[in-house]
Amino acid sequence: MPHRAGRTRWRRFALVLVPSVAACAAVGIAMAQGVLAASFFISGQRFQVSADSLTARGISVYGMVDVTRRHQLVPVLVTGARHASVRGFCQSVQVDVPFLGTQTLRLTGGEKRPAEATDMFFDTTTETAGNVDFTGLDIGVAQGAITKGKVRPGDRDSKFFDPNGVGQQAVSATLTDVKVTAVAISAGTFNVPGLREQVQPGNHACF
Repeated sequence: MPHRAGRTRWRRFALVLVPSVAACAAVGIAMAQGVLAASFFISGQRFQVSADSLTARGISVYGMVDVTRRHQLVPVLVTGARHASVRGFCQSVQVDVPFLGTQTLRLTGGEKRPAEATDMFFDTTTETAGNVDFTGLDIGVAQGAITKGKVRPGDRDSKFFDPNGVGQQAVSATLTDVKVTAVAISAGTFNVPGLREQVQPGNHACF
């Protein structure tokens, strides 16, 4: 009986995580065209995203609260970009699998040519960068008055979005040595040259 339960959980691990790889990394995610819902329940599990460098245009930053299927509330900082170019992209998530221990699902790409994304939004709990250069930066703009970047479709109508809350926007920014802990990523389109997917035993997090 324990053996059957272990096989079931491993099968669930594969069925849940592998499609999420395609969802995050496939070309042409159709959220911008309304094919996919703009709002979704998050799993609540944190994952890591890192980049050697990230160049973005049309930047927005504002606070939100994401919701899990169990109706748990997760405060996040949403960072959006109308267009982003990412070099040295890495995404990792760890899962404890019965009998096998910790497994790390790891995606890498954008090394020889940068990954390109449009209408990209990171829902994060922590963000760090070695250096950031902004142009046209506004700090303290009301979230409801953000115009240089975008507010994700559906967020303006959320009860958790405060139009009078403090936001940030910029015409563009270049970041190096980017390290992010996130609970969700969405994009209109996301093209990742040289994408590599691996499931490895143990801890192989991006940072």
